[in-house]
Amino acid sequence: MAKSLIGGLIQNGYATDHIYVTDPDESKLQALAETYSIHTSSDNQQALTKADVVVLAVKPQVMAQICHSIKKSVQTTQPLIISIAAGIRSTDIDRWLGNNNAIVRTMPNTPSLIQAGATGLFANPGTSAAQKSIAENILAAAGLTLWVDNEAQLDAVTAVSGSGPAYFFLFMEAMQQAGQQLGLDQTTAGLLARQTALGAARMALEGEDDPATLRAKVTSKGGTTAAALASFEANHFSDIVQQALTAARDRAIELADELGNQ
Repeated sequence: MAKSLIGGLIQNGYATDHIYVTDPDESKLQALAETYSIHTSSDNQQALTKADVVVLAVKPQVMAQICHSIKKSVQTTQPLIISIAAGIRSTDIDRWLGNNNAIVRTMPNTPSLIQAGATGLFANPGTSAAQKSIAENILAAAGLTLWVDNEAQLDAVTAVSGSGPAYFFLFMEAMQQAGQQLGLDQTTAGLLARQTALGAARMALEGEDDPATLRAKVTSKGGTTAAALASFEANHFSDIVQQALTAARDRAIELADELGNQ
């Protein structure tokens, strides 16, 4: 995810000389330096002395450890902190960093890797309007950005867009398998499913109609689409989706509770 942000920022004209990346893996640092001509280091403290904005792109399980290790430097320089770690609340990050920090917590998704992501953002009370704008510009390098009014809504963002790509992959997988059972070869069924998903998404994003209207427009009474949709509804498709997203939301809350107790 960090690599996607770096690539997106540079593509949008951000100066490579202003980007510093740290990582314990020297091979990753070397690859990033060769690809993007940015500054790299294995020393977090050294990088922090030059940073107005710190992006914490680490696994949730090590966030507490990382925050404790950089707390002194953060308290000295007071940078804007942006977290892209799933399931870590801003209040816990603030506590681990010594309190009174400007923190923007974000929930991106994997299409950010190709600059087609969707990211929910929440700013804590210590974040200024100017800092919010900076955070939005950084995450916009990976795709769509949307602010939420309270941090609890990020759990819903996690359920809808954070985990969402996997739902569509599952649906495409099921469509491909069904197409094969109906007589298509694997390649044909797979390409038809993927291109149909892409076309439908573009129509929903780029057109003026909402998904419900688009669905109605392609559903002729007594036709093939109507038969398929009736089958979906007979098997409680909407209820299945609601239950799945609720389960994802609830698990996000559980993870935040577990990780916050570190």
